[in-house]
Amino acid sequence: MPRGNPGADTNCQPANGSYSRLVVPARPDVSARASRSVGKMIMLIIVSIMAVGCTSESDQPANGAADNASGDAVDTVQAPSVDSGTAELGEPNAEVARVVDGDTIVAMIDGAEERIRFIGIDTPESVKPNSPVECFGKEASAHLAEYLPPGTPLVLVRDVEARDRYDRLLAYVYRATDGLFVNLQMALDGYAQPATYPPNVAHTDEFLAASRKAREAGSGLWSACEGE
Repeated sequence: MPRGNPGADTNCQPANGSYSRLVVPARPDVSARASRSVGKMIMLIIVSIMAVGCTSESDQPANGAADNASGDAVDTVQAPSVDSGTAELGEPNAEVARVVDGDTIVAMIDGAEERIRFIGIDTPESVKPNSPVECFGKEASAHLAEYLPPGTPLVLVRDVEARDRYDRLLAYVYRATDGLFVNLQMALDGYAQPATYPPNVAHTDEFLAASRKAREAGSGLWSACEGE
């Protein structure tokens, strides 16, 4: 029996269009009318059976859609949920080499240096070539250095995108010794503003809330750089 094509239209036509080829022979030794009536009944039964088959198959997603709809995990590492600025993390996967500015560090990963850009925050510029040092830029760099002196073990957690256009690793940065979520802490202390760049938005709400709290308290740059 021809089978309907999953995802076909509501007419549920067989793949080879063979409805017209179905032949129901008349029973022997009956009148022509009886033969035609029986033939019609059999035809109706066959068409009904085919329609049921088409309906059951068309209910099934085609091309593996059922697997996609099942919520299988995407092959990315999601940042743990952090509310208080600290988190329970796994083993360290990096070590601080030096602080570049308030939102960028250089870390040692597997014996090689990598420049790490903190996801979700932005601090005033202090080392950008051909740009003036912005208000509170030096202070933000110094504040981050207090949290992350050279040799500090880190847990780096990525979001959706691994690198930015400058080839820097994008990461949520956690201090391995106590689980301090450094990105969030810089915002809470008033040394960084939220900077949202989709699709890396796992902690956007937390950064916005932290920044709002710092601004209301007049912490850091929110009082020092007011009006600039």
